[in-house]
Amino acid sequence: MNAFENPALKAFAAQLERELIFGEVLLHRLEHGFELRHVADRDSENLRLISENQIRALVQFTANGEFRPLKSAPNLQSGWRIPASNEPQLESALNTIYPGAIADWFAVRFSQARPTDYREFTNRQTGMYRTTTMLTDEQAAPVIRACCHKKFCLKQRLWTVSGLRADLSEEKSLIPCLEPCAILLEFARKAMRLEQQKDSKKAEPINMEASETNPEIREADFENPNNPRRRQLEIEKSKTG
Repeated sequence: MNAFENPALKAFAAQLERELIFGEVLLHRLEHGFELRHVADRDSENLRLISENQIRALVQFTANGEFRPLKSAPNLQSGWRIPASNEPQLESALNTIYPGAIADWFAVRFSQARPTDYREFTNRQTGMYRTTTMLTDEQAAPVIRACCHKKFCLKQRLWTVSGLRADLSEEKSLIPCLEPCAILLEFARKAMRLEQQKDSKKAEPINMEASETNPEIREADFENPNNPRRRQLEIEKSKTG
């Protein structure tokens, strides 16, 4: 094998016989190269042509102009197509849309990955995030289900906590998640504070009828009681009693 060949990229490209859905991206193998487009634009024509140096700007914001702190969120704007004349260009484009996804996919596919579970991850935390270790397994499970729900993240969560199964690829996507992210960590910290406030009657009421698409509520603003993940947490808690 050529010393400059990327085994992860080679294995990924080999899976792409004609087309492949990867997150919200539809990949097409062409006679000479590849094409990427939003899966919602499968049969669309007259899509905006995006060059390699324009991809980062494309994925930074939603169609409504809201910043996307989580690139695996299911809010990638549509209406574009990206040509890739070879495998390295395919890799560059996908890594900009979903950073590190090809390498993680390869590691999982060939059993080279060991997911970092909730306890292992939070036990490494210090300072204000040390409180995340105080959530019991029973408390952490609905927090994880809420934060990582498919309406918020398309990654297939392979890490877990005792009593909670990992995601199935058909429930999310082919993009694996190998350890908790910064958004989960902050959400778990807020969840622990809410647990501490339960008996003190300081918790703010949640409006379960509020719109989940309210642009005034930032995705990671967990201080807002109507944040979509906080409302989803109430739903998940009700499932477990």
